[in-house]
Amino acid sequence: MSRERVYLFDTTLRDGAQTNGVDFSLDDKAAVAAMLDGLGIDYIEGGYPGANPQDTRFFSEKKNLNATFTAFGMTKRGGRSASNDPGLNALLDAEADAICFVAKSWDYHVDVALGISREENLDCIRESVAAARARGREALVDCEHFFDGYKANPEYALACAKTAYEAGARWVVLCDTNGGTLPEEVSRIVSEVVRVVPGDHLGIHTHDDCGCAVANALAAVAAGVRQVQGTLNGLGERCGNANLTTIIPALKLKPEFANRFDTGVSDEALSSLTHVSRVFDEMINRAPNRYAPFVGESAFATKTGIHASAIAKNPATYEHVAPERIGNRRKVLVSDQAGKSNVLAELERLGISINRDDPRISRMLDEIKEREAEGYAYEGADASFFLLAKRVLGEVPEFFKVERFSVNVERRWNAVGKLVTVAEAIVKVKIGDEEVISAAEGNGPVNALDVALRKDLGKYQGLIRDLELVDYRVRIFRGGSDAVTRVLITSRAADGETWTTVGVSPNIIDASFQALMDSIVYQLVRVGAAA
Repeated sequence: MSRERVYLFDTTLRDGAQTNGVDFSLDDKAAVAAMLDGLGIDYIEGGYPGANPQDTRFFSEKKNLNATFTAFGMTKRGGRSASNDPGLNALLDAEADAICFVAKSWDYHVDVALGISREENLDCIRESVAAARARGREALVDCEHFFDGYKANPEYALACAKTAYEAGARWVVLCDTNGGTLPEEVSRIVSEVVRVVPGDHLGIHTHDDCGCAVANALAAVAAGVRQVQGTLNGLGERCGNANLTTIIPALKLKPEFANRFDTGVSDEALSSLTHVSRVFDEMINRAPNRYAPFVGESAFATKTGIHASAIAKNPATYEHVAPERIGNRRKVLVSDQAGKSNVLAELERLGISINRDDPRISRMLDEIKEREAEGYAYEGADASFFLLAKRVLGEVPEFFKVERFSVNVERRWNAVGKLVTVAEAIVKVKIGDEEVISAAEGNGPVNALDVALRKDLGKYQGLIRDLELVDYRVRIFRGGSDAVTRVLITSRAADGETWTTVGVSPNIIDASFQALMDSIVYQLVRVGAAA
């Protein structure tokens, strides 16, 4: 029996960006889009061009993605033509493959929020879709508050969905905007909608205000929709959106769905899901949810007792899926062999070849465990993990040695009477038999250290001249009087490659310096520099 295709639509960079405390830079957006594309997501919604300068800039250039890059915005306003609507024209001018229009489908909102006639709202949907198609864009329509609207006035909610479909929308998305609908309601309503709009043109967009976003999304697929919208790690305003890191493995691994449907996520990409989830959390400076389904650190953890005893005999006794399928691992009676397998998988992912019986694997595992106990986390710092492994293998030369460094921060009045803060760093480095002392000022202690460290590295200077620090993130690993700080630094070379390094210390400057040194050493190893 042939399987039907279910399409995955990610709205992390738009709906997820509404999460309290989450702000994406342009570099963040590009990195997340690339990560989603590598995972095999079909649609990536990049934001709302025209609504703010950053999203407008993000849509100013064509993206090199396999996914359908999608812009989000409102249908045209009532009382004006499509050609005379600035918001609609900003969408049409955006460098996007598709446009997702949000449209009111609850008559209450049409009457109160829009203040236009219900027929005119249908015209706005119709004309917006037509304008997008005329410009060669794929059109999607998010029917906002669809389930609440359907319960209040099913005829009008269906009219909105039907109008979008008949106007040529590739996808008509049924939105549980307030997150208050329950799975049995979703199943019943979707089953009725597919009589009007074919299921292979229907999508589902759910919020988690009742804790049912994932269940509602899966219920909608079972009832007939063929596109699922969600976000990485369930990011989103209020209680969040449907979590794609839960939905994807459910679709891929649960027989009820896996036997009926295909997605764009390959088995190989699925095995990177845990890594993607945790890297993303590091990017937004948020501690990963250890209890998250499938990808959480505790998702396959079992304490000693009858569960652990049974798992030792056969993991299937208490594991609903094999953790390796999503790149996670079980945590039960931690054995050297299980630890080695995990390390070997990470080494393979980074392109480091080593025999699985090599005794250095045990040394590497011991060092990783010791460092993680100190606060190091390598999920979001591949470059530091790469260097740790290479150092254990004896494959990282001592390019230079930092003898000492110091940082001074001074707040003073400058020559024009303005109160300024100035940071000055001094670094003493030994390169072979030569000692070099460099001093530099910066707009902060980390910037000053970065400039001073890279000011004069002798024969290596030409290899690091164009290296730049593009992101800096701080997390307190352990609070209280013995607080430990974890610093992650992302660097970029002239060829566009980026990497992240990590440092840990009770002193934030020391942690930052560790990460800075790793970044420079990684660049030298990457380009094949000799000691």
